[in-house]
Amino acid sequence: QVQLAESGGGLVQPGGSLRLSCVASGIIFRSNAMGWYRQAPGKQRELVAHITSGGSTFYADSVKGRFTISRDSSKNTVYLEMNSLKREDTAVYYCNKVFNWISWGQGTQVTVSS
Repeated sequence: QVQLAESGGGLVQPGGSLRLSCVASGIIFRSNAMGWYRQAPGKQRELVAHITSGGSTFYADSVKGRFTISRDSSKNTVYLEMNSLKREDTAVYYCNKVFNWISWGQGTQVTVSS
C-alpha cells in the first residue's frame, strides 16, 4: 500500500527550529526524488525543497539557507530541518515524490507565532 506519513510539526516561536520527518511506504523510495511541500491558508501548495535519488538538493528562495532536506533510504524517510523560522513559514507541510505524485498524506502543521 502506497502511503506517506509526515510528523514533527508544532508551534514554535519566530527564530525557532523544527525537524520534520516523512516515512514513505509502498514505493521504491531510493529511486525517487522526494520533496517537501507546504500549503498556507488561502494559498496554493508549493514545493519548498527536494532531494534527488543521488542526494542533490534544491530549495525555494524563500527557505534557502534556513531549511535543509535529507533522506535515509534505509528507513524510507525524508527529513526537513527548519531553522530561523518565520511567521510566513506557517503552513501544513507535506512530502511527496517530485514527479508523478502519489496519494498525499495528512501533512503536519507548522505554526510560527509568538
